[in-house]
Order: sequence, then C-alpha cells, then structure tokens
Amino acid sequence: MKDIHWFPGHMNKAMNEMKEKVSLVDIVLIVLDARAPFSSFNKNLNSIINNKRKIAVFSKYDLCDKDFFMQQIEQIKNKFDDVIYIDILNPSSKKLICNSINKVGEYKRQKERARGMKPQPIRVMVIGIPNVGKSSLINRLGSKKLAGVANRPAFTRGDKWINVKDFILLDTPGVLPMSYEDKKVATILALLGSIKEDILPSTDLTIYLLDYFKKYYPNILLNRYGINHINDYYQVMKDIALKRGIIINNEDY
Repeated sequence: MKDIHWFPGHMNKAMNEMKEKVSLVDIVLIVLDARAPFSSFNKNLNSIINNKRKIAVFSKYDLCDKDFFMQQIEQIKNKFDDVIYIDILNPSSKKLICNSINKVGEYKRQKERARGMKPQPIRVMVIGIPNVGKSSLINRLGSKKLAGVANRPAFTRGDKWINVKDFILLDTPGVLPMSYEDKKVATILALLGSIKEDILPSTDLTIYLLDYFKKYYPNILLNRYGINHINDYYQVMKDIALKRGIIINNEDY
C-alpha cells in the first residue's frame, strides 16, 4: 500500500476554527466508527479538546463485529467522560445521545444552580473524521434535516451553530490527520470511505480487505456470495462482479 496523504485546505481551516471556538462549548462530542474504534479517532485533535469534557459516540454499531468492538472499547473508554454506541438510523439513538449530553453536562447545571441562574442550553461541539455520521447524528437530535448528509468524505465544509431544544450544537467539518505513521490506519479509513476514493489504489485496497477476511472472517464471502476461496484475488473479484451483475462473463472483465 502506497502512502496516502489527503489533507485539503478546508481541513486545515477547520482545525484552526476548532481551536478558536472550543472555549465556547461545554462538551466535545466525538463521533467514531464502531467498525474501527481506534483508526477513526484523529489523535491530532487531542491538543485542541484535551481539557474539555468528552463524549465518545460510536456510530454504525449495527454494522460492526460487536464482540470485537466491546473488547476494543475496554481499552479506551476511560479516556472519555461517557461512551455510547448507536445505530444513528434507529430513532432510539436520540434518547441515548441526549441522556449522555445531560449526564456529562450536569456540571454546568450545578454551576448555574449555585449562581441562581436559569438553565442555559448545553453547548456541544460535534467533531470526527469524514463520513462517520456527524450530520446524521445532528439530524437525529433535531428530528428533522438540520445538516446536509452525503456518503462521501469532505461533504461538510464549514462549521455552524444549530439549536436543538436544550442543546446548541456546533457542527464541524470532518478532519483527518495530516499524515499517518501507520499505513494500516490510512488503509482502514480508505475502506470505510473516510478518504476520497479517487486518490486511492482500489486494487491494493481490495487485496488488503480480502486478506483481512481470509484471516479473521473466512466464511464471510461464502455466506454472502457463495465464494469459498480467497486464494486467487482477481478470481474472487471476478466472481463477486458476476454475482452482482457488474460483468456478464469473465471475458468482460
């Protein structure tokens, strides 16, 4: 796998704006992909959000290997003030997110009561790498379309404040690391759709994914496509293309 570098100018701008506005919020809500709990966290953001109360929301929990996921979050959950895992498309996720924000934001309520103030909306900065579901989460909280959604990285370009009942959310663009010490992380993010696909070596990504299936999920292609071999990578790709109707016969490949 070749080096992958994708850090458009708007991401650098987004980082600078986060630095400017993080002091205005009470909580940072970090949206992560449950299929890649470690790889989907941009460690470069630690210096920006380090002193804030933090909630980790693992999206796409319905798509992950749940046993593996639970093992992984045991290693990182103490880094956050609360951890929840959800299927954002499920309406019940709204209650989980709201309960978490209220729980972590209780310190703000205590300060307000001590000062004799009326409760003020809890201000939440929503951050994450591209294509993890930040906008879908905001729309779920608002029960209507408040943020644009697209299944491609770099769809959200500028930050914006959004009022949602007891909360004020700051939606921010997805930001990736400027570079990757571990190429495996970049590969995983590419497979999840967090890196723009037209700059990636698709064949290398496919081979990496097939190797992963072969090692950890040897029956996954058998169950999905009736393919019981992962030795000849190009033949597997042809067989999948045939099953999906992308090609009619091997000669068309």
